[in-house]
Amino acid sequence: MPLDFQVTVDCADPHSLADWWARLLDWEVEPQDEAFIRRMIDEGHASETDTTTHNGQIVWREGAAIEAEVDGARRRMLFQLVPESKAVKNRIHLDVRFGEGDLVSLRTRLEAMGAVFVHQASQGPHSWITMTDPEGNEFCAT
Repeated sequence: MPLDFQVTVDCADPHSLADWWARLLDWEVEPQDEAFIRRMIDEGHASETDTTTHNGQIVWREGAAIEAEVDGARRRMLFQLVPESKAVKNRIHLDVRFGEGDLVSLRTRLEAMGAVFVHQASQGPHSWITMTDPEGNEFCAT
């Protein structure tokens, strides 16, 4: 049975970071229902301060998600607003296998998207680069 799986990322700007990761992974940003949000405000279940505007749409301020279906299973990344900034190295990170070209070209492509190079490493025949996303979250790329 396919496993539904979600990774949650704490961040300062959930909507911009969701957009960035969606471009990187070629996933879709999960749409938010502006009519539903308005209804929740009108019925008193939420307030205007629970929302923000992103790309001209009213969205929930505290989160955004991206998703993809892989082999019949749903994969999802949720980006949630937290008050504190990232202070130390991630204890968990994503390994993204692009499977295209050499690491120099990959690094150039990722940097053009706003990623920051941290270092290059190898173990046996395997080499990878460690990068950070626009909020400093590490990920490895091959």
